[in-house]
Amino acid sequence: MGAPDSRTRARLVDAAEQLLIEEGYAAVTSRRVGAKADLKPQLVHYYFASMDELFLEIFRRNAERNLERFESAVAADPSLHNLWRLNTDPRAAQFAVEFVALAKHRPELRAEIARYADRFYDAQREALATALAAAGVPAKQLPPEIALLVMSGLGQTMALESALGVTNGHAQTVRFIEASLDRIEPPGDEKPKRKVSRRR
Repeated sequence: MGAPDSRTRARLVDAAEQLLIEEGYAAVTSRRVGAKADLKPQLVHYYFASMDELFLEIFRRNAERNLERFESAVAADPSLHNLWRLNTDPRAAQFAVEFVALAKHRPELRAEIARYADRFYDAQREALATALAAAGVPAKQLPPEIALLVMSGLGQTMALESALGVTNGHAQTVRFIEASLDRIEPPGDEKPKRKVSRRR
């Protein structure tokens, strides 16, 4: 019922997102969201028909922001080193882990995540293909699809384990990857800025 551009609605979404990141999706209840936003919990149901609708709003807003941040970051620095940093952002990885868990029981959310994943995959693959070619790495030697899976997979695995307090091998893995990138793309190499096409 509430207006989509309401400040109150935005406060509720902000509060729910903070709870999701800090404590996990199970902590996102109308009572906890209301308390976090310093608003009455009844307002959650005034602005959202269900908690699923609130989760969808959190996901859509973050998905768009994440894609915009990625494209801006790659346009400014399209290097392999920067792509590794972007794929190992712990907050983004934790966000992804929480929503994958949520989507197991929510078909509408699962479909939305799949749509966004396809868009983000295309943007990442294009960026990696360009960066690998600029570094002189033939696609036959290291296909961008494989490089992307290694980068994103490691980032999400380390985020999930860190949330459990398990960090065995993390530091060694990061050093190994960074040393490997230094050999492929020596530090200090100038990488030209480029425009990244937006996919819709």
